[in-house]
Amino acid sequence: MPQPRIAVTGATGFLGGRIARILDDRNIPTRLIVRNLAKAPQLKHADVAVSTYVDHAALVAATTDIDTVFWVSGFEASDRLDQHRAAIDAFVEAGVQRVVYTSFINCAPDSIFTLAHDHYHTEQIMEKKGLPFVALRNNFYSEMVPRLVTDGVIRGPAGNGRFAPVARTDVADVAVAMLTDPTSPTGRFDVTGPELLSMEQAAALLTEVSGNPVVYQNETLEEAYASRAHIDAPQFEIEGWVTSYSGIAAGEFEVVSDTVERFAGHLPMTLRAFLEGHS
Repeated sequence: MPQPRIAVTGATGFLGGRIARILDDRNIPTRLIVRNLAKAPQLKHADVAVSTYVDHAALVAATTDIDTVFWVSGFEASDRLDQHRAAIDAFVEAGVQRVVYTSFINCAPDSIFTLAHDHYHTEQIMEKKGLPFVALRNNFYSEMVPRLVTDGVIRGPAGNGRFAPVARTDVADVAVAMLTDPTSPTGRFDVTGPELLSMEQAAALLTEVSGNPVVYQNETLEEAYASRAHIDAPQFEIEGWVTSYSGIAAGEFEVVSDTVERFAGHLPMTLRAFLEGHS
């Protein structure tokens, strides 16, 4: 059986770049779709196409001879869903046979975590267009946990809710398995770490591993918006930050799956292991 022709979006970022390098190490021909040619990784078995998600002609040309696309969701933006809709139209016109998309855990039209709405609607658009897809419904990335700390405090309305942080390296391994096996199933797959943690437990882990005291301060919604009022950011982004915590409090992130072990063939990394490897 011939190898599927694979395209990788987001190859200048961590996730897409790691996937591209793994495929290259396996001598798998790949097309990297990037916005900036100068930032594209130099790989032995990859060619490069330049396109954004809304450059219809360029994206159709970049994916016309492609079987499977690894599709990193667009940057958080007020028009992200419009960007996604344009990309899907290009994939369909180009004849792409399957898309592996980075979605989010428990995304729904009424998710408390507002940034999950775009992921839900993107999945729905792919279904309506008849584009076969794998939605990697990723839990909170482990890499994000240390970034929640400001002056030794994690602040947010997460209450006692729990989440299962997943390392992006594990997400990449699952994506590679999906991309390289044309017989792998389509559909929606929860991609999580191996354990559920509260923000208080995450703070305790950060303290233990880093040696620097970190505490969790549970805020009300009003307090959360007030403590972020000084930040120069669009309202939709601030709302996304706040509702990521309240979504945890509501149980939207309280999911543990076997997807990493099932498809990547190894156990997912614990948050402790991730922090110890990046301390």
